[in-house]
Amino acid sequence: MGLRGQLARFVAVGVVSALVDFGVYHLLLQLGVVPPVAKGVSFILGTTTAYLLNRRFTFTASGGGKSRFAGFVLLYGTTFALNVGVNTLALAVLPAMPLRTSAAWVLAQGVATVVNFVMLRTVVFR
Repeated sequence: MGLRGQLARFVAVGVVSALVDFGVYHLLLQLGVVPPVAKGVSFILGTTTAYLLNRRFTFTASGGGKSRFAGFVLLYGTTFALNVGVNTLALAVLPAMPLRTSAAWVLAQGVATVVNFVMLRTVVFR
């Protein structure tokens, strides 16, 4: 499958995974969980969904072994920190406005998504 096909599937998987992340994030916030913890938990659940679906559906990787798993852990550890950091920074600098937490989530998700696609395609599932 070429770049266009992978990108289209990555976007579809991303929508599903983002809905998991977004839903869990807002649910946890409603339950009184502090934003960095809520974002961390929601990111982990959304990312796990994305990895499992991308592995089979987008990049059609059947095997993997320890090196692929190590690449996954390193990549998602990095994007986890990046995602939570961007979300926290956005909440600190965005003015009080409707949907402020959603806007911060979108910014954080956008940064992490770009990094994830590039690294999954070129390193983890090459």
